[in-house]
Amino acid sequence: MSTAAISLHRAASRNPLAAIGVMLVALFLIFALFAPWIAPQDPAHIDLPTRLEPPSSTHWCGTDELGRDILSRLIYGARISMFVGGSVVVGSLFLGLVIGSIAGYYGGRVDRFVNIVVMNAFLSFPGILLAIAFVAFRGPGIFNLVLALSLGGWVGYARLVRAQVLTTREREFVEAARALGASDWRVIVRHILPNIIQPVIVQAAIGMAGAILAEATMSFLGLGVPPPTASWGSMLNDGRAHLFDASHLVLFPALAVMLAVLSFNFIGDALRDFLDPRSRIEAGL
Repeated sequence: MSTAAISLHRAASRNPLAAIGVMLVALFLIFALFAPWIAPQDPAHIDLPTRLEPPSSTHWCGTDELGRDILSRLIYGARISMFVGGSVVVGSLFLGLVIGSIAGYYGGRVDRFVNIVVMNAFLSFPGILLAIAFVAFRGPGIFNLVLALSLGGWVGYARLVRAQVLTTREREFVEAARALGASDWRVIVRHILPNIIQPVIVQAAIGMAGAILAEATMSFLGLGVPPPTASWGSMLNDGRAHLFDASHLVLFPALAVMLAVLSFNFIGDALRDFLDPRSRIEAGL
């Protein structure tokens, strides 16, 4: 076995929560990619005579108020959560890398304007409120949802990247690259970003959990994907009226959201320990 494989095996054995997180994420990704072949029924099929049935051998997770199979809707809901979460992280990370790198590398007035004016302006409002206002203005839809959550989530990545770039831009290898005539773009892309990417990867893994939770919140408020598309948040909204007479309508979507958020948090914590050389030395990895 290679050294990396041995290190990963040791890390998994020392951090079982991370291994559980990886397995759960793999399961959700399989659901998202192969939902038409895995789901036992059509998630939009209405069967009123079987409405509000409890879990049984026919419907493992029961049925909702329209007789739709909850397990099928959970599997299709994984598509929305994984796609929206991944898209939001990619969009926020791209904006954060660009804006944070520019502010940290050039410093001076550019840094003061970006850090004090732009970032503080976005941080003065909760990101979820900005997303709600944006979607309420533009209308519900998966593209508007991704754009709204990305606009509210890039600031955390930008501040992290800015702080890392401010530290790295004075290092000897960066000064050597400038002395050899490398352009600012080449210095940032080829020399600075590869040396600051580790904490950004950790932040992205944890940000994935936040994006999934934000998507569920927006769908719960009716600002996510329009019906009859299955979404964990909209399923929670539909089931809250039957919380006491058919609690399985709320229990299974809430469990799916909880497991998805926990799995990415476990992975983020494990990546932080694995990518930190000091932590690896202390753990014997």
